[in-house]
Amino acid sequence: MEEKWFARLQEIYPELVTFRRDLHMYPELSFQEENTAKKVADKLASFGIEVQTGVGGMGVVGLLRGGKPGKTVALRADFDALPIHDEKEVPYKSRIPGVMHACGHDIHTSGLLGVAQVLSEFRDELPGNVVFLHQFAEELPPGGAKAMVEAGCLEGVDVVYGAHVASELPVGTVGIGHGYITAAADSFEIVLYGKGGHGAYPHTSVDPIVLGSQVVMNLQQIASRQVDPLKQVVLSVCSFVGGGEAFNVIPDQVRLKGTVRTYDEEVRVAVEQSLKRIVEASCQAVGATCEIMYQRGYPATWNDETETPLLAEEAKRIFGEERVLKIPPGMGGEDFAYFAQERPATFFMVGGRNPEIQATYPHHHPKFDVDERSMIQTGQLFIAALLAYQARHQ
Repeated sequence: MEEKWFARLQEIYPELVTFRRDLHMYPELSFQEENTAKKVADKLASFGIEVQTGVGGMGVVGLLRGGKPGKTVALRADFDALPIHDEKEVPYKSRIPGVMHACGHDIHTSGLLGVAQVLSEFRDELPGNVVFLHQFAEELPPGGAKAMVEAGCLEGVDVVYGAHVASELPVGTVGIGHGYITAAADSFEIVLYGKGGHGAYPHTSVDPIVLGSQVVMNLQQIASRQVDPLKQVVLSVCSFVGGGEAFNVIPDQVRLKGTVRTYDEEVRVAVEQSLKRIVEASCQAVGATCEIMYQRGYPATWNDETETPLLAEEAKRIFGEERVLKIPPGMGGEDFAYFAQERPATFFMVGGRNPEIQATYPHHHPKFDVDERSMIQTGQLFIAALLAYQARHQ
């Protein structure tokens, strides 16, 4: 059964490429994916799949009922693009100025639609049900996954699998991590209010430039001195804005922006509390005031300890042990975490790097691209995972 399904996936590969390139040429930003959602919904409907639109916003959910009894397996792909100008010189270059699929979500969507087509053609042989989760707004918090979960997209679902193409992994390989796979991604903005003055008379001012510099340095003590060194945390101040063009004017305020990445929820809470305490104490020491905006982003993604090793075994069986790479946890954020909080889940990486077609640039780069054959590997592992899951639960 698996072999003929894989063969059919190969047969429709040109159709997947055509659909992917259409998405690539006409990308849409997070929370604006009206046309993309319609294309996905229309495609699912053409396969005779039950389709629900507007799930949590612009989410699209497809339900395929198999002809044999079994569990319900959910497969997830995202479909939003990024505010980046496409600099690739390819026929399918983005035609929307300043917007491009620079993270591979067009690959994810098209690959999952390929799986949907194949399974729909063999639905009489399919055990259980398959839910196709086509998610909007992964790139921009609060994201689309949480809203889709709250809208009931996981009702009746037993397990969830998700895939992400990886430009750093060679095409033909699969990367699987165990335990935490992506980090909780929080952001902060700090406004420090001092007292402006003349640069020649700093004693008459409360200098927010010096204060901001102290705050940046003081915040580094959180990771180095306040968190268990065996538990990971990253705190980065990525923007420091203050003052005007004049060389001799002390401004009255500066603004800092940055991000915090953690895995452990207790560490996440402790870092937020420490950040606020350090900033407030630093201001109090020099007679300044502050405003702190701390936004919790996506939680950390946990790969289920039971399902993930089993998926890894399926990957080794299909692609060969040498092509299945064990990858470490990453500090990037991914709102697949919301699905993984609700059901046993595994999120895996599929290689898309290919120097022969200049597919070597990192994610979110203006020249980002990947080998489209990664859609085949994604589809094969999705199919193998769901069949293996059904076989284990008969």
